[in-house]
Amino acid sequence: MKPLDLNLLLGSASELKASDLHLVVGSPPAYCINGEVILAEEDAISPEAAKAAADELLNDAQTRKFEEEWELCVSMLHPEAGRVRVTFYRRNGVPEMSFRFCGDRIADRAELGLPEKVDEIAARPNGLFLITGPTGSGKTTTLNYLVDLINRERRCKIVTIEDPIEYVHQNRRAIVVQQEVLTDTKSFNRALIHALRQDPDVIVMGEIRDQEAIATALTAAETGHLVLATMHSPNVAHAMERIIGVFEGGARSQVIMQLAAGLIGVLSQQLLPSVDRSGRALAYELLLANNAVRNLIREYNLHQLENIMQMGARDGMALMDDTLHRLYSRCEISFNTALTHAREPDKIKSRMGKQQNG
Repeated sequence: MKPLDLNLLLGSASELKASDLHLVVGSPPAYCINGEVILAEEDAISPEAAKAAADELLNDAQTRKFEEEWELCVSMLHPEAGRVRVTFYRRNGVPEMSFRFCGDRIADRAELGLPEKVDEIAARPNGLFLITGPTGSGKTTTLNYLVDLINRERRCKIVTIEDPIEYVHQNRRAIVVQQEVLTDTKSFNRALIHALRQDPDVIVMGEIRDQEAIATALTAAETGHLVLATMHSPNVAHAMERIIGVFEGGARSQVIMQLAAGLIGVLSQQLLPSVDRSGRALAYELLLANNAVRNLIREYNLHQLENIMQMGARDGMALMDDTLHRLYSRCEISFNTALTHAREPDKIKSRMGKQQNG
């Protein structure tokens, strides 16, 4: 059995500017660079080497948790790679690992490709702002950008609940209290409830997944806190449906009213390969809650949100296909990339065709 040299692999990932490292049994170590998986020129990983690597990384408490639940996500600090999020899972009874590199700095809004309206969210005193998208779409990066912006500009208290912590914020103008699930608190939902007792101005939730977390987030937004949270959802309308859909009967009616009153906006995003494959470009859609949006939520006419977003372009709202077209027009993404990720490929293809003919 050839053991895995984790320090060498993590150091190489840092040099290659990889976003992820995957250790999968039966394959060589694999780096994710600009959205593409590149296999290292190494031997395939054996089951014994994978188990030894897991044992090397986990402490006794984490090992017991992994043995009980078969899934685990922790953070670690590497001297060369910096802070790393490590996800452990099992396949054919053997542990495998996925490493996500968090970086040591937070890029500015222009570097990230975020819309200007996002900065206004950081100044809001209360309400709920959601960042949605698939895994690997940069949700956590956007969330940390907002935390950093608030930290630099406001005298307030920020409490974050993360699973795990990916970026450590130093106190600037704000006080930042970061709590990690399984390190500082036994569960996400318990931490969220207790966060309300810490006199926070801003509550940051790594991800809302279930009914209890959603209910607590809405209550916090309703009672004078700014709540920033992420959610796995492909678009704005689906995020609204998911929040409302986990409740039934009278509870659903209450949640609809709370969401209509407390929502600030929803940013749905995805990261796409750039034309020259040297990086990735951010495509997004942005909903900003105005009176029309709040009425649609109250009436549960979520299918009409797209029309509001289209009409609200002057106010900073945007549809995903519009930002895809913009990225293509700037030669930041390819024609095929734009079509592949478009909600309505035929319409965007027609727009691009007219642009080329013109």
